[in-house]
Amino acid sequence: MGSGPAVASDDATTSLHGGRIIAAIKEAGIDYVLSVPDITTAGGLLKPISEDNSLRLIRVCKEDECLGIAMGLAMSDKRALILIQHTGLLDSLNALGGVAVEFRQPICFMVGLLEREVDRPPRQSGRFRIRIVEPILDVMGIPHHLVENDKDIDVIRPGIEAAYRDNWPVAFLIGRPPVAS
Repeated sequence: MGSGPAVASDDATTSLHGGRIIAAIKEAGIDYVLSVPDITTAGGLLKPISEDNSLRLIRVCKEDECLGIAMGLAMSDKRALILIQHTGLLDSLNALGGVAVEFRQPICFMVGLLEREVDRPPRQSGRFRIRIVEPILDVMGIPHHLVENDKDIDVIRPGIEAAYRDNWPVAFLIGRPPVAS
């Protein structure tokens, strides 16, 4: 039995480029990025954002602080994106429910799934805290999108626009570390 011809991998399905994510959030009108440093997105996304003069980066000490700041910015007609790790999202559930859900605020999250196994959907992760992120967002009625390759980036702009149109939160789950580009 011979092997078939080699098939070139489709870079758009195997890579996630931070520059493309940044372009999508800018196209959606994001002015501010609020963040606690996140290992998953640090090199490919957070560092380039910190060097981009068209985005204002606000660093906070604790993830739940981002929600009040994002709400204030939304009330001032400014768009913000919260960039955190999944453990910080879980730590912020009280503020998320109180600020984003009960007060119907357009809180946009980009959540790094630290140490996610890329060969498994998050709900099937061997890591408990990764496995529960999507079900918790489902229970809270928060739309979420897994962004693990360049093809998935297309959901970012419409997701952010829907959040601001409908006054409702949205989460983009970053399934692999983006590469700087």
